[in-house]
Amino acid sequence: MYELVNTAQSQAWNGDEGRHWSDHHDRWNAVNEGFDEPLLTAAGIGPGDRVLDVGCGTGQTTRLAARAAARGSVRGLDLSGPMLGRARLLAAREGLGNIGFEQGDAQVHPLPEAGFDVAVSRFGVMFFADPAAAFGNIARALRPGGRLAFVCMADPARCEWAQVYGAVSAALPSVPPAAGDLTGPGMFSLADPVVVREVLGQAGFDDVRTEAVDALGDFGRDADDAAEHLLGSGPGRHLVERLGAASDGAERVRAALRAALAPYEQAAGVRMRTGAWLVTAVRR
Repeated sequence: MYELVNTAQSQAWNGDEGRHWSDHHDRWNAVNEGFDEPLLTAAGIGPGDRVLDVGCGTGQTTRLAARAAARGSVRGLDLSGPMLGRARLLAAREGLGNIGFEQGDAQVHPLPEAGFDVAVSRFGVMFFADPAAAFGNIARALRPGGRLAFVCMADPARCEWAQVYGAVSAALPSVPPAAGDLTGPGMFSLADPVVVREVLGQAGFDDVRTEAVDALGDFGRDADDAAEHLLGSGPGRHLVERLGAASDGAERVRAALRAALAPYEQAAGVRMRTGAWLVTAVRR
C-alpha cells in the first residue's frame, strides 16, 4: 500500500472519475493532446534523460517522453489505479520497455533523490492538497539544474468548456451556480501565475516562467455525442447530483449540455478551446 495524504483526490481518481478517464482515455487525450507538443518542446527531453511524469494518468505523455528519451528512462506517477492499469497496457502494446509506472501521492511518494533530469506534467499538478509539499518532493527528485515543465489550467474565462458548464447551470434554475462543482476540486488552483511563482520558488526552483498557451480540443462527433460523454464525467455527474431526487435529472442535464455545446459544433465535430499556462523552472 502506497503512502497517502491527498485522500480526497485518491478517492475520486480511484473511483468513478478514474474509471471514466481510463475507459475513455482516447477521448480525453483528444481533448488535451494539443498541449503535448508545446509541453515536450519546453521540457527539452534528451535521448539519455531520466524523466518523471507527474500525474501521468493513462500515460500518453509518458509514452511520448519515452520515445524522446530512447536511451534513458521514464517513470509515470499517479494516484489512480484504474488509469495506471490502462497506462501499463498501452505502453506494453507499443513495446516501450523504458517506462515504469508507480501508484503514489506526489506529496509524499519516496522518489530517488536527484534521480531525474526532467519532470513533466500535462494537467496533473493542479490537484495537490499541499502544492508546496508536492513540488518540494519533485524538486528533491530532480538533480541540481534539472528541468520542470508542466501545463496547468488558466483562468476559466479562457476555457470554452468551462463556459459550457456555466451555461448549463444557468439553464437549470434549480441548480445554484457553483464554480467548484463545475470543474472538480483544484482544477484552477494554479490559474494565477503569481501563485505558481511563489509555490515553485518556495519548493526550490529558480527561473520560473509562465507562458499562455491555448489549444482546441476534440470533444466528440457532434453535440449529442459530446453531451453524452461529458455527462459521465465528474462535472456532469455533479450537475445531476445537484438536481437532487428529480427523476429526470440526467436527461435535463443532457439536454442543457446539448444546447450549450451546439455553438461549438463544426463539420469535424465539437471543438472547444482550453486556455492554460505552460510553466518551466529549473531546480536550484
